[in-house]
Amino acid sequence: MRTVAELRRATGETIPVNKDSLYKEIERKPQAYRPQVVPKNLQRSLPYKTKPKLEKKRKKQLYTTKRAVVLEPGEKRLTTLMQQLLTAQKESDKKKAAKKKVERAKHQQEMAKIEEKRSSKAKQERKKFYQKNAKKDKMEMD
Repeated sequence: MRTVAELRRATGETIPVNKDSLYKEIERKPQAYRPQVVPKNLQRSLPYKTKPKLEKKRKKQLYTTKRAVVLEPGEKRLTTLMQQLLTAQKESDKKKAAKKKVERAKHQQEMAKIEEKRSSKAKQERKKFYQKNAKKDKMEMD
């Protein structure tokens, strides 16, 4: 007895194919998303930097996007110098801010000490005042 595969090979028949079982290419339309809309009330409260800007799509690329900007040696030196100066300025600003923060903390500690002395002195004065009043009241009662 021969198998079905052997019989097919002998007769030269192909395997029967069910059309429903074949894989088909999936055709999908490209997704068309609507533009994101930010409510007017929210736009008013946003800082300018994060407000949505209305820019139309360009059909052609801009000249600046097509061409690479190559700086001349003098311009390059100037830009690097400016960057270095700005970096140095930022560093000094950071140092000043840190120093100011430390000074502020020290000042707050001093003010806290002064306030503590004032409050203890006020407490002493109140205590004396109430002691005197208590003595006066005691004398008047007797």
